[in-house]
Amino acid sequence: MFLPTDSKRASAVLLWLILPFFLTACSRPPEPLALGGQTMGTYWTVLLHSPPEPLDVAELEGQITQLLDKLNDEVSTYRSDSLISQFNRAPAGTVIALPAGFASVLKEALFWAQATDGAFDPTAGPLTNLWGFGPERGKQTPPAADLIDAALKRVGWERLPFQESTGSLRQPGDVYLDLSAIAKGWGVDRVADHLGEAGMENFLVDIGGEIRVAGSRPDNTGWRVGIERPAADQREAITMLEMKDLAIATSGSYRNFFEAGEQSYSHLIDPRTGQPVTHSTVSVTVAADSATAADALATALSIMPIEEAVQFASGRDIAVFWLLVDGEVLRERMTPAFERLINQ
Repeated sequence: MFLPTDSKRASAVLLWLILPFFLTACSRPPEPLALGGQTMGTYWTVLLHSPPEPLDVAELEGQITQLLDKLNDEVSTYRSDSLISQFNRAPAGTVIALPAGFASVLKEALFWAQATDGAFDPTAGPLTNLWGFGPERGKQTPPAADLIDAALKRVGWERLPFQESTGSLRQPGDVYLDLSAIAKGWGVDRVADHLGEAGMENFLVDIGGEIRVAGSRPDNTGWRVGIERPAADQREAITMLEMKDLAIATSGSYRNFFEAGEQSYSHLIDPRTGQPVTHSTVSVTVAADSATAADALATALSIMPIEEAVQFASGRDIAVFWLLVDGEVLRERMTPAFERLINQ
Protein backbone atom coordinates (compact mmCIF):
# COMPACT_ATOMS: atom_id res chain seq x y z
CA MET A 1 0.00 0.00 0.00
CA PHE A 2 1.23 3.49 -0.78
CA LEU A 3 -0.97 6.09 0.88
CA PRO A 4 -3.80 5.20 3.22
CA THR A 5 -6.96 7.08 2.35
CA ASP A 6 -6.64 9.56 5.20
CA SER A 7 -2.86 9.82 5.47
CA LYS A 8 -0.21 12.38 4.63
CA ARG A 9 -1.95 14.14 1.80
CA ALA A 10 -5.61 13.49 2.68
CA SER A 11 -6.69 15.85 -0.06
CA ALA A 12 -10.02 17.56 -0.08
CA VAL A 13 -11.58 15.33 -2.68
CA LEU A 14 -12.52 16.55 -6.12
CA LEU A 15 -15.81 15.18 -7.33
CA TRP A 16 -16.42 14.33 -10.96
CA LEU A 17 -20.04 14.20 -11.94
CA ILE A 18 -21.68 12.40 -14.85
CA LEU A 19 -24.97 14.23 -15.10
CA PRO A 20 -27.55 13.11 -17.69
CA PHE A 21 -28.19 15.64 -20.44
CA PHE A 22 -31.40 14.88 -22.32
CA LEU A 23 -31.14 15.29 -26.07
CA THR A 24 -34.85 14.64 -26.48
CA ALA A 25 -37.65 13.86 -24.12
CA CYS A 26 -36.75 10.15 -24.25
CA SER A 27 -33.04 9.93 -25.08
CA ARG A 28 -29.71 10.82 -23.58
CA PRO A 29 -26.08 10.27 -24.52
CA PRO A 30 -24.47 6.93 -23.65
CA GLU A 31 -22.70 6.59 -20.33
CA PRO A 32 -18.91 6.48 -20.58
CA LEU A 33 -17.12 3.17 -20.13
CA ALA A 34 -15.80 2.93 -16.55
CA LEU A 35 -12.67 1.07 -15.40
CA GLY A 36 -11.21 1.07 -11.93
CA GLY A 37 -9.37 -0.55 -9.08
CA GLN A 38 -7.25 0.10 -6.01
CA THR A 39 -3.84 1.77 -5.86
CA MET A 40 -1.77 3.89 -3.47
CA GLY A 41 -4.17 3.08 -0.63
CA THR A 42 -7.06 4.65 -2.53
CA TYR A 43 -9.07 4.11 -5.69
CA TRP A 44 -8.36 4.72 -9.34
CA THR A 45 -11.02 5.35 -11.96
CA VAL A 46 -10.88 5.81 -15.71
CA LEU A 47 -13.89 6.95 -17.74
CA LEU A 48 -13.74 6.50 -21.52
CA HIS A 49 -16.00 8.09 -24.11
CA SER A 50 -16.05 6.70 -27.68
CA PRO A 51 -12.91 4.52 -27.33
CA PRO A 52 -11.48 3.06 -30.53
CA GLU A 53 -12.85 -0.29 -31.60
CA PRO A 54 -12.14 -3.08 -31.05
CA LEU A 55 -11.23 -2.54 -27.41
CA ASP A 56 -10.23 -5.31 -25.02
CA VAL A 57 -11.42 -3.74 -21.76
CA ALA A 58 -9.85 -6.40 -19.53
CA GLU A 59 -6.49 -5.99 -21.25
CA LEU A 60 -6.57 -2.21 -20.90
CA GLU A 61 -7.53 -2.45 -17.23
CA GLY A 62 -4.68 -4.90 -16.70
CA GLN A 63 -2.22 -2.55 -18.38
CA ILE A 64 -3.27 0.33 -16.13
CA THR A 65 -3.03 -1.87 -13.04
CA GLN A 66 0.45 -3.01 -14.05
CA LEU A 67 1.55 0.58 -14.64
CA LEU A 68 0.33 1.69 -11.21
CA ASP A 69 1.80 -1.38 -9.50
CA LYS A 70 5.19 -0.48 -10.97
CA LEU A 71 4.87 3.03 -9.54
CA ASN A 72 4.17 1.55 -6.11
CA ASP A 73 7.15 -0.81 -6.46
CA GLU A 74 9.40 2.18 -6.97
CA VAL A 75 8.16 5.02 -4.73
CA SER A 76 5.94 3.62 -1.98
CA THR A 77 7.23 4.56 1.47
CA TYR A 78 4.56 2.22 2.86
CA ARG A 79 6.41 -0.81 1.45
CA SER A 80 9.71 -1.91 2.92
CA ASP A 81 10.72 -3.59 -0.35
CA SER A 82 10.15 -0.56 -2.59
CA LEU A 83 13.11 1.15 -4.22
CA ILE A 84 12.53 4.38 -2.32
CA SER A 85 12.51 2.49 1.00
CA GLN A 86 15.78 0.84 0.03
CA PHE A 87 17.24 4.28 -0.62
CA ASN A 88 15.98 5.60 2.71
CA ARG A 89 17.66 2.72 4.58
CA ALA A 90 20.89 2.86 2.61
CA PRO A 91 24.14 3.92 4.30
CA ALA A 92 25.76 7.19 3.34
CA GLY A 93 27.51 7.05 -0.01
CA THR A 94 25.22 4.44 -1.55
CA VAL A 95 24.38 5.21 -5.18
CA ILE A 96 21.15 3.87 -6.66
CA ALA A 97 20.38 3.79 -10.38
CA LEU A 98 16.79 4.97 -10.71
CA PRO A 99 14.33 3.60 -13.27
CA ALA A 100 13.18 6.18 -15.82
CA GLY A 101 9.82 6.79 -14.13
CA PHE A 102 11.34 7.27 -10.68
CA ALA A 103 13.97 9.62 -12.09
CA SER A 104 11.33 11.67 -13.89
CA VAL A 105 9.06 12.15 -10.89
CA LEU A 106 12.05 13.00 -8.70
CA LYS A 107 13.18 15.59 -11.24
CA GLU A 108 9.69 17.11 -11.15
CA ALA A 109 9.66 17.10 -7.35
CA LEU A 110 13.02 18.86 -7.15
CA PHE A 111 11.85 21.44 -9.69
CA TRP A 112 8.87 22.40 -7.55
CA ALA A 113 10.92 22.31 -4.36
CA GLN A 114 13.25 24.90 -5.82
CA ALA A 115 10.42 26.97 -7.36
CA THR A 116 8.52 27.16 -4.05
CA ASP A 117 11.61 27.79 -1.88
CA GLY A 118 11.01 24.55 -0.03
CA ALA A 119 7.28 24.89 0.71
CA PHE A 120 7.13 21.67 -1.28
CA ASP A 121 9.99 19.42 -0.19
CA PRO A 122 10.34 15.70 -1.00
CA THR A 123 12.67 15.23 1.98
CA ALA A 124 10.11 16.41 4.56
CA GLY A 125 9.20 12.84 5.57
CA PRO A 126 11.02 12.92 8.93
CA LEU A 127 8.76 15.78 10.02
CA THR A 128 5.61 14.10 8.75
CA ASN A 129 6.58 10.90 10.55
CA LEU A 130 7.50 12.74 13.74
CA TRP A 131 4.08 14.41 13.90
CA GLY A 132 2.38 11.02 13.46
CA PHE A 133 1.14 11.33 9.88
CA GLY A 134 3.58 8.92 8.22
CA PRO A 135 3.46 5.19 7.42
CA GLU A 136 3.63 4.18 11.10
CA ARG A 137 0.75 6.10 12.59
CA GLY A 138 0.88 5.76 16.34
CA LYS A 139 -0.38 8.02 19.08
CA GLN A 140 -0.44 11.57 17.78
CA THR A 141 0.90 14.17 20.18
CA PRO A 142 2.92 17.34 19.60
CA PRO A 143 6.60 16.34 19.61
CA ALA A 144 9.18 18.04 21.80
CA ALA A 145 11.08 20.99 20.36
CA ASP A 146 14.41 19.15 20.38
CA LEU A 147 12.92 16.33 18.32
CA ILE A 148 11.58 18.83 15.78
CA ASP A 149 15.02 20.45 15.58
CA ALA A 150 16.64 17.06 15.01
CA ALA A 151 14.16 16.20 12.25
CA LEU A 152 14.69 19.57 10.57
CA LYS A 153 18.40 18.80 10.27
CA ARG A 154 17.47 15.83 8.05
CA VAL A 155 15.23 17.92 5.79
CA GLY A 156 16.32 19.89 2.75
CA TRP A 157 15.79 19.08 -0.92
CA GLU A 158 19.19 20.65 -1.71
CA ARG A 159 20.82 17.70 0.08
CA LEU A 160 19.73 15.24 -2.62
CA PRO A 161 22.65 14.59 -5.02
CA PHE A 162 20.60 13.56 -8.04
CA GLN A 163 22.45 13.15 -11.32
CA GLU A 164 19.84 13.75 -13.98
CA SER A 165 22.18 12.79 -16.84
CA THR A 166 22.70 9.27 -15.47
CA GLY A 167 19.49 8.90 -13.45
CA SER A 168 21.48 8.09 -10.33
CA LEU A 169 20.80 9.18 -6.76
CA ARG A 170 23.31 9.08 -3.92
CA GLN A 171 22.28 8.74 -0.30
CA PRO A 172 24.18 11.56 1.46
CA GLY A 173 23.34 10.12 4.85
CA ASP A 174 20.10 10.05 6.87
CA VAL A 175 17.96 11.55 4.08
CA TYR A 176 14.40 10.22 3.93
CA LEU A 177 12.87 10.69 0.50
CA ASP A 178 9.07 10.82 0.32
CA LEU A 179 7.21 11.52 -2.93
CA SER A 180 3.72 11.07 -1.48
CA ALA A 181 2.71 14.66 -2.22
CA ILE A 182 3.34 14.29 -5.94
CA ALA A 183 3.04 10.58 -6.74
CA LYS A 184 -0.73 10.43 -7.22
CA GLY A 185 -0.55 13.24 -9.74
CA TRP A 186 2.36 11.51 -11.45
CA GLY A 187 0.33 8.31 -11.61
CA VAL A 188 -2.61 10.16 -13.16
CA ASP A 189 -0.35 11.58 -15.86
CA ARG A 190 1.19 8.21 -16.64
CA VAL A 191 -2.24 6.62 -17.03
CA ALA A 192 -3.40 9.54 -19.20
CA ASP A 193 -0.31 9.21 -21.37
CA HIS A 194 -0.94 5.48 -21.77
CA LEU A 195 -4.54 6.11 -22.81
CA GLY A 196 -3.45 8.69 -25.36
CA GLU A 197 -0.87 6.32 -26.82
CA ALA A 198 -3.59 3.67 -27.07
CA GLY A 199 -5.71 5.96 -29.23
CA MET A 200 -8.10 7.27 -26.56
CA GLU A 201 -9.18 10.88 -27.11
CA ASN A 202 -11.97 11.43 -24.57
CA PHE A 203 -11.32 10.30 -21.01
CA LEU A 204 -11.12 11.16 -17.33
CA VAL A 205 -8.46 9.71 -15.01
CA ASP A 206 -8.92 9.97 -11.24
CA ILE A 207 -6.59 8.65 -8.54
CA GLY A 208 -7.87 9.50 -5.10
CA GLY A 209 -9.20 12.89 -6.18
CA GLU A 210 -6.33 13.94 -8.45
CA ILE A 211 -7.89 14.26 -11.89
CA ARG A 212 -6.90 14.78 -15.50
CA VAL A 213 -9.29 14.94 -18.42
CA ALA A 214 -8.96 14.89 -22.19
CA GLY A 215 -11.53 15.67 -24.85
CA SER A 216 -15.18 15.75 -23.88
CA ARG A 217 -18.00 13.85 -22.20
CA PRO A 218 -20.55 11.79 -24.11
CA ASP A 219 -22.73 14.88 -24.65
CA ASN A 220 -19.73 16.74 -26.17
CA THR A 221 -19.43 19.10 -23.20
CA GLY A 222 -16.42 19.32 -20.92
CA TRP A 223 -15.96 16.93 -18.02
CA ARG A 224 -17.61 18.33 -14.88
CA VAL A 225 -15.55 18.39 -11.69
CA GLY A 226 -16.74 19.73 -8.36
CA ILE A 227 -14.59 21.25 -5.61
CA GLU A 228 -15.67 19.84 -2.29
CA ARG A 229 -16.98 21.96 0.56
CA PRO A 230 -14.67 21.51 3.57
CA ALA A 231 -16.60 19.33 5.99
CA ALA A 232 -15.34 16.20 7.71
CA ASP A 233 -18.72 14.44 7.69
CA GLN A 234 -20.27 15.20 4.30
CA ARG A 235 -19.57 15.30 0.55
CA GLU A 236 -20.87 18.39 -1.22
CA ALA A 237 -19.53 20.42 -4.14
CA ILE A 238 -19.09 24.11 -3.42
CA THR A 239 -18.36 25.04 -7.03
CA MET A 240 -18.21 23.32 -10.39
CA LEU A 241 -15.78 23.40 -13.31
CA GLU A 242 -16.23 22.22 -16.86
CA MET A 243 -12.85 20.96 -18.04
CA LYS A 244 -11.23 19.88 -21.28
CA ASP A 245 -7.58 18.81 -21.59
CA LEU A 246 -6.71 19.88 -18.06
CA ALA A 247 -5.65 18.46 -14.69
CA ILE A 248 -6.79 19.46 -11.23
CA ALA A 249 -5.78 18.63 -7.66
CA THR A 250 -6.96 19.75 -4.23
CA SER A 251 -5.19 19.73 -0.88
CA GLY A 252 -7.07 20.33 2.36
CA SER A 253 -6.38 20.42 6.06
CA TYR A 254 -9.82 19.61 7.43
CA ARG A 255 -9.87 15.80 7.17
CA ASN A 256 -6.49 14.73 8.53
CA PHE A 257 -5.53 16.26 11.86
CA PHE A 258 -5.37 15.48 15.54
CA GLU A 259 -6.33 17.45 18.61
CA ALA A 260 -4.33 17.87 21.79
CA GLY A 261 -5.90 19.95 24.49
CA GLU A 262 -7.71 22.77 22.71
CA GLN A 263 -5.31 22.85 19.74
CA SER A 264 -5.77 21.16 16.38
CA TYR A 265 -2.67 20.01 14.47
CA SER A 266 -2.90 19.66 10.70
CA HIS A 267 -1.15 16.96 8.65
CA LEU A 268 0.24 19.81 6.53
CA ILE A 269 3.70 20.33 8.02
CA ASP A 270 5.77 23.29 6.81
CA PRO A 271 9.18 21.80 5.88
CA ARG A 272 10.77 25.18 6.56
CA THR A 273 9.66 25.39 10.21
CA GLY A 274 8.81 21.83 11.19
CA GLN A 275 5.40 22.98 12.44
CA PRO A 276 1.86 22.23 11.21
CA VAL A 277 0.31 25.14 9.35
CA THR A 278 -1.97 27.38 11.42
CA HIS A 279 -3.18 29.90 8.86
CA SER A 280 -6.73 30.35 7.55
CA THR A 281 -6.45 28.20 4.41
CA VAL A 282 -8.56 25.04 4.60
CA SER A 283 -8.30 23.89 0.99
CA VAL A 284 -6.40 24.77 -2.17
CA THR A 285 -7.37 23.66 -5.66
CA VAL A 286 -4.93 23.96 -8.56
CA ALA A 287 -5.66 23.48 -12.26
CA ALA A 288 -2.68 22.87 -14.54
CA ASP A 289 -1.64 21.13 -17.73
CA SER A 290 -0.35 18.13 -15.77
CA ALA A 291 -1.66 16.39 -12.67
CA THR A 292 1.92 16.15 -11.40
CA ALA A 293 2.28 19.93 -11.31
CA ALA A 294 -1.21 20.41 -9.87
CA ASP A 295 -0.50 17.87 -7.11
CA ALA A 296 2.80 19.44 -6.06
CA LEU A 297 1.45 22.98 -6.24
CA ALA A 298 -1.66 22.16 -4.23
CA THR A 299 0.60 20.97 -1.42
CA ALA A 300 3.00 23.93 -1.63
CA LEU A 301 0.22 26.52 -1.75
CA SER A 302 -1.44 24.88 1.27
CA ILE A 303 1.79 25.30 3.20
CA MET A 304 2.31 28.95 2.26
CA PRO A 305 0.39 31.67 4.14
CA ILE A 306 -2.36 33.02 1.91
CA GLU A 307 -0.69 36.26 0.80
CA GLU A 308 2.55 34.45 -0.05
CA ALA A 309 0.54 31.83 -1.92
CA VAL A 310 -1.52 34.36 -3.88
CA GLN A 311 1.58 36.31 -4.87
CA PHE A 312 3.34 33.13 -5.98
CA ALA A 313 0.42 31.81 -8.03
CA SER A 314 -0.74 35.10 -9.53
CA GLY A 315 2.78 36.05 -10.56
CA ARG A 316 3.06 32.79 -12.51
CA ASP A 317 -0.51 32.88 -13.91
CA ILE A 318 -1.43 29.62 -12.14
CA ALA A 319 -5.13 28.79 -11.79
CA VAL A 320 -5.77 28.44 -8.03
CA PHE A 321 -8.91 28.46 -5.89
CA TRP A 322 -8.68 28.85 -2.09
CA LEU A 323 -11.23 28.24 0.63
CA LEU A 324 -10.41 30.22 3.76
CA VAL A 325 -11.93 30.32 7.23
CA ASP A 326 -12.58 33.80 8.63
CA GLY A 327 -14.04 33.20 12.07
CA GLU A 328 -17.21 31.23 11.32
CA VAL A 329 -17.32 32.38 7.70
CA LEU A 330 -16.00 30.40 4.75
CA ARG A 331 -14.49 32.70 2.12
CA GLU A 332 -13.40 32.03 -1.44
CA ARG A 333 -10.39 33.49 -3.19
CA MET A 334 -8.99 32.78 -6.64
CA THR A 335 -6.33 33.90 -9.05
CA PRO A 336 -7.23 35.63 -12.34
CA ALA A 337 -6.28 32.42 -14.17
CA PHE A 338 -8.82 30.41 -12.17
CA GLU A 339 -11.48 33.06 -12.69
CA ARG A 340 -10.94 32.79 -16.44
CA LEU A 341 -11.34 29.02 -16.14
CA ILE A 342 -14.71 29.39 -14.41
CA ASN A 343 -15.96 31.96 -16.89
CA GLN A 344 -14.81 30.30 -20.09
